[in-house]
Amino acid sequence: MTISRKQQIDLTTTPYYHCITRCVRRAFLCGDDRYSGKNFDYRREWIVSKFKQLSGIFLIEICAYAVMSNHYHLVLRVNQAGAAALSDDEVVERWRELFKGDLLVDRWKSGEVMTEAELEAVKELIGVWRERLCDLSWFMRCLNESIARRANEEDGCKGRFWEGRFRSQALLDDAALLSCMAYVDLNPIRAGLAETPEASDFTSISERIRQW
Repeated sequence: MTISRKQQIDLTTTPYYHCITRCVRRAFLCGDDRYSGKNFDYRREWIVSKFKQLSGIFLIEICAYAVMSNHYHLVLRVNQAGAAALSDDEVVERWRELFKGDLLVDRWKSGEVMTEAELEAVKELIGVWRERLCDLSWFMRCLNESIARRANEEDGCKGRFWEGRFRSQALLDDAALLSCMAYVDLNPIRAGLAETPEASDFTSISERIRQW
């Protein structure tokens, strides 16, 4: 039986989560596809660029990542306190980077005189956006929908690209967090895609090594 997302993600227990999303089609997300003969390695850059962009908008930090041939791993920290500390203006500006604005909020931003009821509606909507900016499901939704649309357009097809909703695992203490980050970083080596961490392209460990 599947467990509801609310039961899987409890920020009062831990802000750290290991998320996995897998491609549904036999054609690989990245790497060599033996059926079509095409190489999709360049798509790894799509994913890394997208989740880094989204991390700069959401209050969700990337602790570790690995982009494999037909799935990817992310270890994420949800910064709920950071979202609470944002001003209303900052919330609106971040949300506008992802979605179209709202007419009432646009009027409020422009400094128009508004009724008490309209101001209350604006306050409530900004509160919803603030919550979504530290919501793991919204982060993953924006990431996966963007990649799916781009890949489907390139492949000239429609339909599901990912096998289903992302899987998440709560990391309840420092030992679990460090163990999971090591697991994610070493994924390409276990899969035979690289011999050393520094040669593991599109992983957090290789990026950290290059920065050092």
